[in-house]
Amino acid sequence: MLLKNYAIHPIKIILICLGICIIYSCGSQKDTAANRKMQNLTARYNYLYNSNVLVQNYEEDLSNTYVDNYNQILPVYIAPAKFNPYSKDPFAAPVNSAALDKVILKAQTIIAEKSFSNYVDDAYMLLGKAQFLKGNYFFSKEYYDYVIKTYPENRPVYIQALNGRARSLLQLNDLRSAGLTLDTLEQNLNEVKNHKAEPLATLAQMGISVHRYKDAIIYLEAALKAGTIKRNQIRWTYVLAQLYEHEKDYPRALRNYVKVQKSNAAFELYFNANLSRIRLNALTKGVTVDRKQQLTALLKDDKNAEYIDQIYYQIGESYEEDKDYANAEKFYKRSIAKSFKNPYQKGLSYLKIADLSFKQNKDYLKAKLYYDSTVNTLPETYAGYELILKKAQNLEYLTLRYESISLQDTLQSIAKLPEPERKPKIESLFAKAKVASTVQENKNPGKPNFPGNLDNEKNAGVSTFYFGNTVAVSRGLSDFKTKWGNRKLEDDWRQSVRSSSQTNTQYVANLDNTGLPKEDIKLMTGTDSARIKAYMEALPLSPAQLSTSNQKILDAYYEIANFYQQELNDNEEAARIYEIILKRFPENNHLAAINYGLYLSYKDKDPAKAAVYKNVVLSQFASSIYAKTILDPDFSVKRSEKEADVAKKYNTVFDQYVQKDFPGVITAVNTVLAQSPDNYLSPQFAYLKSIAIGRTNSVDSLIKAFKNIIGQFPDDKLITPLVHDHLSYIEQHLAEFRKRKIALTDFDPNEPRFMEQQAAPQTPVKPAEQIIASLPAAAKPEPVVTKAAEPEKTAAAPAVKSNGIFSTAVSSTYYFVIDVADASLTLSSSRFGIGQFNRGNYTGSNLKHQLTEFDNDQLIYVGNFSSFDDAKIYADEITPQLKQIMKVPASIYTSFIISKENFEKLKSKDLLNKYLEFYKTSY
Repeated sequence: MLLKNYAIHPIKIILICLGICIIYSCGSQKDTAANRKMQNLTARYNYLYNSNVLVQNYEEDLSNTYVDNYNQILPVYIAPAKFNPYSKDPFAAPVNSAALDKVILKAQTIIAEKSFSNYVDDAYMLLGKAQFLKGNYFFSKEYYDYVIKTYPENRPVYIQALNGRARSLLQLNDLRSAGLTLDTLEQNLNEVKNHKAEPLATLAQMGISVHRYKDAIIYLEAALKAGTIKRNQIRWTYVLAQLYEHEKDYPRALRNYVKVQKSNAAFELYFNANLSRIRLNALTKGVTVDRKQQLTALLKDDKNAEYIDQIYYQIGESYEEDKDYANAEKFYKRSIAKSFKNPYQKGLSYLKIADLSFKQNKDYLKAKLYYDSTVNTLPETYAGYELILKKAQNLEYLTLRYESISLQDTLQSIAKLPEPERKPKIESLFAKAKVASTVQENKNPGKPNFPGNLDNEKNAGVSTFYFGNTVAVSRGLSDFKTKWGNRKLEDDWRQSVRSSSQTNTQYVANLDNTGLPKEDIKLMTGTDSARIKAYMEALPLSPAQLSTSNQKILDAYYEIANFYQQELNDNEEAARIYEIILKRFPENNHLAAINYGLYLSYKDKDPAKAAVYKNVVLSQFASSIYAKTILDPDFSVKRSEKEADVAKKYNTVFDQYVQKDFPGVITAVNTVLAQSPDNYLSPQFAYLKSIAIGRTNSVDSLIKAFKNIIGQFPDDKLITPLVHDHLSYIEQHLAEFRKRKIALTDFDPNEPRFMEQQAAPQTPVKPAEQIIASLPAAAKPEPVVTKAAEPEKTAAAPAVKSNGIFSTAVSSTYYFVIDVADASLTLSSSRFGIGQFNRGNYTGSNLKHQLTEFDNDQLIYVGNFSSFDDAKIYADEITPQLKQIMKVPASIYTSFIISKENFEKLKSKDLLNKYLEFYKTSY
């Protein structure tokens, strides 16, 4: 018994102690004066003070590592790039997550365990600041929102929270909400005496963001007077100098640049202030030679070794201001060669050379290459990036046409040689291509370096050789390094410009997709020996071949002139190209359009010349749309209304056909073609009539109707290829067709089917739908066939992009999709048009199309394509024909490419819109 008492005694003591601890711990959360005092003490010194030290150290590290672009107005405050776990942006400052995570943990501890202290609002402010510094701007905004709503009576904290919210919104590019927040901030700013500098600086940043630079100057001057830490004071003084320079207040700009120079600024800031001082001194005093001398002197100082690229860039700018564009380009190239650590500067130098080539030298081929490198080097956040990207992509179109002209000129010049000399000439040209390129570049500096210019046509041999073209030769490794530097050897080196993997196959697709002749593709790709053989086979030796070659040159020049006029708004260059066409080809099939283009080019600049071309259009091409447009400026609007009416009539006739009212179809088509014989759907009306004739007459009547279509519409790309295919099939099975009283009967399993011409007759022919049986099926869903064997992949797959829902991961099946944003429309006739295009242009490919519907949209999807590139080729071929194919207004449909996996995720209009946004930015 005694032993039991001794054993129980220590247990009681332990339980009592535990109870006391529990009571004390519960009591510590009570709102008492003692607890508040203890919590204030521990929150302030154990958590808040240490957290602020961590934040200050982080901000200092960020300031030291942040990459500024001194060619733009610097941001007033430094902030990391918006957080993106998939980002590979080399311009984003590294985030010290460990330090910021400690700050977040300490702030959360104050909120959870020191809830009766006076520093809970400060803890929430710390959370907002830490998330801001991590680039999580949405989260930081939410924390600042909470402080604004919860602690409005604490005016200093309230003002700081408004300031933090505004900065977060600016980083999210929500300028409207940021403006509203800053309006509130400014109205309440006078309620506090201290800590005004940061809010005033944010107001200045808002002024910069919305290009109200005079307002930004006022706020930044006030921020500097309010007092801030030394680091901010130096930075803001430099920004103030930039703002004054932008407003052309050069004396004040100079004073502030000198202040930065005389301060203890970081060397990079000091160096750029010095560069700006030299530039402004030359500008205000008009002594550009002195500026070049001062900049050249900077090259000799070892301290400036890391900034030689910027010095060369400034020297290049000085030459450009003197209109010495050759020397300007030379120094921009030196800047590129010396840019090792500053991608901003390298990108800007690329941009300068691109702009010089584009605006001054009119060398659009060279400009295209440098714009490509610009968008590949500069970050997407660079102001004007989208415009540069668009220009680079559009110039692809122009470049390929200049290459086509060069190619045909070369072939023609070689064809004129005696037969034994042709192959050796081609071989020697390949061997001397690099030398020819160098000679051509140095021959006429400041002029376009493309073959086919009138200036070059007297030297048709080497100077017009395709591979003597500077663009073509630049593909060589040697010239590549000379022009673009020692880039990493990898596929897709211009991936920021391209929409998908850029293998040789895709380059060929690009040539084909932009309208260049398919037979020229093998001349532009492959090994030298294969190209030499292709050149020999492509020489235009007969009059017919020479005529075809000349037509290719003519078409390329015509498309170039249209591009200058309609895309680049360069009427002067457009007129020059139009006049080249008229001089080389006085008789051609574009005369009406060319004279109208010249009329537009000279309309404002030279009215007398414009009148000459106007009279040519009105007198020689009175029935053309160009003459009608000159006489009636509203002609295009009226024409659109007429086209809508024609489409409506076509749908009516098509419905008659589906209902098997074949005599009615023939009568209706005759009426429509009598009223408007040249309407844009005339070939399709004629085709419906021909099939209706085949359903009511013998094969001879059907053949005659088909041949009439070919005779009337030889250049049609939708119906005429299809009719050629039908006639080929009929010719092969004519004896069987002659046994029938009616050429096209309803489908009978015992009758031979009306099949499409097969691409490879030696292979077993698969039964296809009889053409007449396939027509009504256009109004019904068709099964998608099994995909063809996937072609061999020779290039590394591009990096996979994802937005959390959709992905660019390589798929075995892709669709071309047309989204019609109206679920009430009947798309039978439009689907019939897609079937016509597929049968006429993709014979034997077994392409099929299906229809799926959402609440407000209908999707017609065509497949299966075994790769994105195959789908892209199809898209680029069918897109120009969609106006004729789709019998609905162009404003309500759009097209895109999608993988099978992504397509299966589309369940609603909302998801469709999200995919379209993903498609625009990822492909």
